[in-house]
Amino acid sequence: MAGEKTNPIRTHRDIVLWQRGMDLAQKVYQVTEGFPRTERYGLCAQMRGAAVSVPSNVAEGFGRGRNAEFVRFLEIARGSLFELQTQGELARRLGWLKGPQLTALRDLSRECDRISSALLRSLKKRGQEGKEHDD
Repeated sequence: MAGEKTNPIRTHRDIVLWQRGMDLAQKVYQVTEGFPRTERYGLCAQMRGAAVSVPSNVAEGFGRGRNAEFVRFLEIARGSLFELQTQGELARRLGWLKGPQLTALRDLSRECDRISSALLRSLKKRGQEGKEHDD
């Protein structure tokens, strides 16, 4: 909006997608605590890995310092998000994820999806204009 100031992004911690991704990873760790013990190295580990991959790839991509690299790592983060959504659906079907935990996970996941889509659109547009994100 006109006249509205935005805070500059100085580190990956300033990126809303990284912040929400951290919330999502924390929530995944919490909800998978209740999974059957036999799934410690199965679906539980898969979900945790995919969840951690979201903010990790945001941070790594930002740290590369180039718009094209950031876009590439955001696309990887988004792929991990879809992987997590699929795994969460399987956990729901198996009866391990339900109620408020399922709702919270879905809400955070959808929020991350919306944010990543908008960020990717913005960065791709900037990339077409030849700008980098080192401001």
